[in-house]
Amino acid sequence: MFKLLKDKLKSFFGTEKKEEKAKKPKKTKEKKVSKDRKVKSIKSKPSKKETKRQKIEEKLESEVTENEIEAEIKEEEQEKKEPKEEKKGFFSNILSKFTTSKIEKQQVEQIFEDLEIILLEHNVALEVVDKIKENLINSLVGQESKSKDIKNKVIQSIKTAIEGVLTDSPNLIDEIKNYQGTYIILFFGINGTGKTTSIAKLANLLKKNNISVVLAAADTFRAAAIEQLEIHANKLKVPIIKGEYNTDPTSIAFDAKVYSEKHKIKCLLIDTAGRMYTKENLIKQMEKLIRTIKPNKKIFVGESTTGNDMLEQIKTFDEALGIDGIILSKADIDEKGGTALSVSYITKKPIYFLGTGQTYDDLKEFKKQDILESLGLN
Repeated sequence: MFKLLKDKLKSFFGTEKKEEKAKKPKKTKEKKVSKDRKVKSIKSKPSKKETKRQKIEEKLESEVTENEIEAEIKEEEQEKKEPKEEKKGFFSNILSKFTTSKIEKQQVEQIFEDLEIILLEHNVALEVVDKIKENLINSLVGQESKSKDIKNKVIQSIKTAIEGVLTDSPNLIDEIKNYQGTYIILFFGINGTGKTTSIAKLANLLKKNNISVVLAAADTFRAAAIEQLEIHANKLKVPIIKGEYNTDPTSIAFDAKVYSEKHKIKCLLIDTAGRMYTKENLIKQMEKLIRTIKPNKKIFVGESTTGNDMLEQIKTFDEALGIDGIILSKADIDEKGGTALSVSYITKKPIYFLGTGQTYDDLKEFKKQDILESLGLN
């Protein structure tokens, strides 16, 4: 508005000035020196009109500046007065769901709607989601809804419902330490899932816990499998028992067992082949190896990011050979974290460790609390 007014005033004064010049009568010629003096005099002293115009412009500019400053101050004060909208968390609206003196099933189902979305977005299998819902209904229905600690009760019930689908994982390190003789662990897994690297990480963990360990390269079919395990053994400075490619893996495992017992090695870790396209031959070889070696644990190594595919792989190995536990590799890449929840409930097998990186130290003991954290419910 003020800019428009200024433009009009400029236009008005400019037009008036031109008209004034046009009406001004021409003076008679005077001496050259006199004329020059008059020109200088005109330039040095502005006319009354120009002075007036300049004053009006300055006044308008100062008014505009003052108005702008006042407007900014008012806007800032208004922003301070207005309450900021708080980000609502998962548990923020729990109490508003309860309208009766005791919690009803329908109210629990309303609470679960948001949780269900979170679980499904985190790749938790539908079968597991349904089980968590069932656990939650059983624990909450009939509770007093007006009690002071109802919110904490609901939160704890949700956590308990999720923990209820997880299989407890025994402490493997303690088991090995307390075992009399050589503790033998046989590893299964599909090629490319981090099985050999996970074996090396566990060997490193055992060493840190003052448990002697030896590796057995019983994957005699995959190209470079023996060399890969040997590199890990050299880096970790642990002994390795190996043979030639295409030889019977049972003979390698047996030699490793004899070596371990002779040298009183506390733990033997056996790597095996993981070729699913030769499933029939592979299963037969593994059955023979298991009968001969009688391992204390048969652990499946699966990649966290494969989701439902890994569930099928575990079922295949478990039905044929029997699995005692699981290590989930590449858990650091699986940002959503729901795979562990699905695997634990559907397979009913404990998860011992999570692979969380590329170094030997990146092997984390699995804990139920970690699942709650990965789902953002802790």
